[in-house]
Amino acid sequence: MSAPAAEPGLPATPFVVGYGTNGLADHRLPEALDLVAGLGYGGVGLTLDHHHLDPSGDVGDLRRRAAAVGAELRARGLVAVVETGGRYVLDPWRKHWPVLVGPDGADGEPGREARVDLLRRAVLAAAALDAPVVSFWTGPLPAGSTPEEGTDRLLRSLAELLPLAGDAGVRLALEPEPDHHVAVLDDALAVLDALGRPAGLGLTLDVGHAVANEPRSPGATVRRAHERAPGALANVQLDDMRPGVHEHLPFGEGEVDLPDVLAALLEVGYAGLAAVELPRHGHAAPVTARRSRDALAAALTTALTTSGTATGTTATSPDPVEATP
Repeated sequence: MSAPAAEPGLPATPFVVGYGTNGLADHRLPEALDLVAGLGYGGVGLTLDHHHLDPSGDVGDLRRRAAAVGAELRARGLVAVVETGGRYVLDPWRKHWPVLVGPDGADGEPGREARVDLLRRAVLAAAALDAPVVSFWTGPLPAGSTPEEGTDRLLRSLAELLPLAGDAGVRLALEPEPDHHVAVLDDALAVLDALGRPAGLGLTLDVGHAVANEPRSPGATVRRAHERAPGALANVQLDDMRPGVHEHLPFGEGEVDLPDVLAALLEVGYAGLAAVELPRHGHAAPVTARRSRDALAAALTTALTTSGTATGTTATSPDPVEATP
């Protein structure tokens, strides 16, 4: 079956609007990329996982497979950021385990070093597919560990990874996550400060987290990141959320002021990828991705008009209703 014709897409912006492959897990990767490009997105947040680009196995083979994915991206005019939040990519029994702020492995059990190795592989894959950023989070502090121990483990992990990333021309981007050791923007800024603001370490911000977890609105969180650490914002994830609830929602189902947060990205001169992050909506990916695009097109038109920049035309398509599995 041939792919449908590409649809008119999104207004032109200094940053690239994309879609996360963790929301396309029911699609083969080439077909997922066709869908993203066909809907007018400009990039992908590419999550390393078994069903798309598996980070396990021989490193040389990973590089070859990543280079092939890079060719697939370029053929569709897409850019990418490498995401490392695959749920069971390291441990089939424990979600997102092990973590950077956990202890080293013992008695044959993998520990912090397994997560460091995953990020090392992510850097090598990113370099091979020509992605400039690898996004990561710390994970929650394990029971029995003190905050000081968690911070020490994190800083040691980054000390191992930053030289490799620098040699590869890849920037690491630390994402604050609710209930993680680095949970809010100010926690992430403290890590950057502790390391002396290295050029190879930036920030990932999920705009929904600002509603769920931050003391400021999403737009204010973007502006604070720029004010406190100009140029540190390296990756953005787009979704909706409700206060106090870490659940990624389609736009319009939570309390994210989408025009304001997009206006904030324009104001601070952000020029990286801003990708939709809906990892639990793969069952209706074509519909959800199209609706997301249309919501973003409307919000971008408002944001660009507010900033005095002319917008292009966008497409709006009727959607069938798909039941939740």
